[in-house]
Amino acid sequence: MALQAGIVGLPNVGKSTLFNAVSNSAKAQASNYRFCTIEPNVGLVDVPDERLAKLAELVQPNRVVPTQIEIVDIAGLVRGASKGEGLGNKFLGNIREVDAIIHVIRCFEDENILRDEGAINPVSDKEIIDTELQLKDLDSIEKKIAKTEKNAKFDVKAKAELEVLQRCKAHLEQGKSIRSLDIAPEERSAIADLFLLTEKPVLYVANVDEPSMHTGNKFSEALIASVKDEGAEVIIMNNSIEAQISEMEDPADQALFMEEYGMKEPALNRLIRSAYKLLQLQTYFTAGVQEVRAWTIHEGWKAPQAASVIHTDFEKGFIKAEVIGYDDFVHYGSEAACREAGRLRIEGKEYIVKDGDVMHFRFNV
Repeated sequence: MALQAGIVGLPNVGKSTLFNAVSNSAKAQASNYRFCTIEPNVGLVDVPDERLAKLAELVQPNRVVPTQIEIVDIAGLVRGASKGEGLGNKFLGNIREVDAIIHVIRCFEDENILRDEGAINPVSDKEIIDTELQLKDLDSIEKKIAKTEKNAKFDVKAKAELEVLQRCKAHLEQGKSIRSLDIAPEERSAIADLFLLTEKPVLYVANVDEPSMHTGNKFSEALIASVKDEGAEVIIMNNSIEAQISEMEDPADQALFMEEYGMKEPALNRLIRSAYKLLQLQTYFTAGVQEVRAWTIHEGWKAPQAASVIHTDFEKGFIKAEVIGYDDFVHYGSEAACREAGRLRIEGKEYIVKDGDVMHFRFNV
């Protein structure tokens, strides 16, 4: 589905270290240098899902295939990026192309890691990024207003669009992001072509020092307080520890390392699951002897759309879907047992797929 979450933040906050930890297909250069990541690195990330492992345990397939999302490492923004500072236009363009934002914020002190903005201040860091994105969006909105005003004098549709654009402009001028503005679904066409940066959903990562990885610290607490009205999630983690875990190839070594640090699982697992949810994605499964596999779909998709991610012919020739709820599959232990117990349902084209459904599609070639 090629949906992407982009990692953003000021220079030297731990973005590339985080990317190195989450990506299993690409490694970014982590360096104490402002523009070490000039081209955005893209990595495919497995989405941790205990349900997939449980299904594999029951079915014993030849292979197990998790679902994935794309994570993009975008070079550090700086104050003035909206005006072109620090290759700002290029970086803002990279952000425009992603579907959601993972905003990494420095919540640790280390005199050996450069910081242009002076004393550690996560709230100020967040506001710098917010302001640059808002200024860029404001520029886009004002340009479209200038074009729309002429037609709004005699075109009803253009007049309605202008009203939405003016509301967006006023909102941005107050230092607020578009995602916090109440825009009705039918009004979104007015801004759809602008791909506004501040309309994208955001997830915050508080990169703390090692002693604070479980409890947080005064910096992460300040960040949490500053975003409480946004309804956004803040994940507290130590990016360096996560990178070390990801570099270990032996699961036993990982387990011992995490036990030493009092961890039940890598914090990255929470981050990836949260990013997946932020993109409004969900998972269904196919389970057979050849393969147990997780498939990614959008929330609210109907059965034929869900079938299309396996192959477009499945959607075109869709007849029906055989569906077993995940809990039922685990309870009865197999597809055959679920069928015998009457827990296998036959669903048609209007069925809205639920997260965790185990499905088999019937279709005409």
